[in-house]
Amino acid sequence: MDINSRISALKGVGEKTEKLFEKLHVYTIKDLLSLYPRSYEVYEPPVAIREAEEGKTVAISGVVFGRVQTGGSRNMQITTIYVKDITGTMKVIWFRMPFLKNTLSKGGTIILRGRIVRRRDQLLMEHPEIFYPASNYEKKLDTMQPVYPLTAGLTNNAVGKAVKQAFTLLDPKWDFLPLEICERYGLCCYADAVQKMHFPEEKASFYRARKRVVFDEFLIFILSLRQMKAGGERVKNHFPLRRRPEIDKFIDALPYELTNAQKKVWEEICTDLEGKYVMSRLVQGDVGSGKTIVAVLGLLSAALNGYQGALMAPTEVLARQHYANITKILEEYGLQVQTELLTGSMGAKEKRLAYERIESGKVQIIIGTHALIQEKVSYHRLAFVVTDEQHRFGVRQREALAGKGKWPHILVMSATPIPRTLAIILYGDLDISIIDELPKNRLPIKNCVVDTGYRNTAYSFMQKQIAAGRQCYIICPMVEESEHLEAENVLDYARELESVMGKEIQIGVLHGRMKQAEKDSIMEAFSKNEIQILVSTTVVEVGIDVPNATVIMIENAERFGLAQLHQLRGRVGRGKEQSYCIFMSASKTKETRKRLDILNHSNDGFYIAGEDLKLRGPGDLFGIRQSGIMDFKVADVFQDAEVLKQASEAADWILNTSCSYEEPKYQELKKLLWRYMSEVMLETTL
Repeated sequence: MDINSRISALKGVGEKTEKLFEKLHVYTIKDLLSLYPRSYEVYEPPVAIREAEEGKTVAISGVVFGRVQTGGSRNMQITTIYVKDITGTMKVIWFRMPFLKNTLSKGGTIILRGRIVRRRDQLLMEHPEIFYPASNYEKKLDTMQPVYPLTAGLTNNAVGKAVKQAFTLLDPKWDFLPLEICERYGLCCYADAVQKMHFPEEKASFYRARKRVVFDEFLIFILSLRQMKAGGERVKNHFPLRRRPEIDKFIDALPYELTNAQKKVWEEICTDLEGKYVMSRLVQGDVGSGKTIVAVLGLLSAALNGYQGALMAPTEVLARQHYANITKILEEYGLQVQTELLTGSMGAKEKRLAYERIESGKVQIIIGTHALIQEKVSYHRLAFVVTDEQHRFGVRQREALAGKGKWPHILVMSATPIPRTLAIILYGDLDISIIDELPKNRLPIKNCVVDTGYRNTAYSFMQKQIAAGRQCYIICPMVEESEHLEAENVLDYARELESVMGKEIQIGVLHGRMKQAEKDSIMEAFSKNEIQILVSTTVVEVGIDVPNATVIMIENAERFGLAQLHQLRGRVGRGKEQSYCIFMSASKTKETRKRLDILNHSNDGFYIAGEDLKLRGPGDLFGIRQSGIMDFKVADVFQDAEVLKQASEAADWILNTSCSYEEPKYQELKKLLWRYMSEVMLETTL
């Protein structure tokens, strides 16, 4: 047995447990070692009850004051106690655990560790761990306990036990990075990094381990990208798309003037389309900067030159919106171009007819989701491909769509404002254009950063906006990243909100556990104003445009990176009316206030991303990731910007000195790289 053996080779992992691990994409022992904790429980000394802050997970020490109470419904029994120390009293509740009454009634000092939340204007501790006698807490004091991604039926303890077994099979001397690279960039060895990622002794050892894992992820990705680019010559342009007078007339007829940034990017695209080689271009533009109209111009160019263009959106509801908007534009301006919608939820007959129209060339612009890259889809002459919200797609999907044509032009659109220096590293296979200017008619969003005492005032403000016919988003705080808890938390929040807002106001809920069809249905209802307030987790980050939504309130804003907060804020400010963003934060630290204040005073995503990079330090690494770009397991483009630059430098150095990795010291790296390229990346670059 070695690390390449099946997970079932481990003691205690039977057939049933193996299937549960497979749901987490863990098939081998090596996969298990790479299943890093999503967070850590840091057991710090208890705080005084008076100092316990909303939104924080803390330990408190005291005695039970009064008797233990049990109540609630049969399905939702609630156990309640009051714990007292010399500074104050804290209400504590547990759900569905009536049996705790015996333990809690024993008397003496007790230590509880849990999250502080606000319910009906009262701070309380929800569902904490119990340490009785209090001396039991000392065993965990100052330790970091891993919290793994789980699935129903698989416990955190079971994963931890399996990981400890797996460590015994890991050769402490094996490493795929040469010693000189580790020394050059201050990296620990591979075995040490893996062990300390799972079970760090303290924060310092965790930071060292994490840096090594992040460096590895970036390095392998960059080397793969460079390898592909080096392996393929620039492809000759098979579809030279000439400038058409209809497009110039269309631009002139628009009810608004394109910004200078839009004109510049469109000029760059035109030059590419007429050029000697196939276009592979990334258009970065802030939320609401007008990337979509630039994409439409590209699709039109393909259609008017006698070819086909395709746009792939990350969700069905967004694809439908693009389809409706583009079709409307074409009809309004009398352009004789036929469009087609293709999504996974369409019926078999609908799909068959769509396939026929696409293959015959009867339609020139095709808009859809991943359905565009299914085997059954054959295009007539696909010359231009757009992928929307690129960071939501893997490289595979981008490549698969391109593979449907004979080397079509590729336009990738992203609303994530990555600073140009980092974008050049990450999108090394693409030319980069930036739309860094907002349309002149767009009213800037009014922002405010407030504490939780403002919540009722915010609710009253929303009621006034709804009375005026507007709609609102509330981004719900995540108690944990567990799907189950995330869902419960959103539902609980929505239930409480209903009691505040009244029956006249319709409240919808959106969270990660819902099926795509359910999400689409909710978003569609919201877009039609059948729902006035949408309570959601961050799944709404990439959603449809609802111009009527004028308020977004983000609870526990301190738990998100600035880049993600800016992306969420972009859900409003899309219509003619004044829009507002309320950042609600329970944190009173100067650092948090300083970070959120950047958002308070700027709506410029590129400025915000740059400032965020300056402010972030290793202490933030326990927080929520900044982005989901490229789907790295651990690495984050924003908070790990410096390591990204180091990995890019190391990649250059390796490629300049290794002679195709033939030296013995690069053999393990070479094996890993080719395995990664075959599994994750693709044979040819765009």
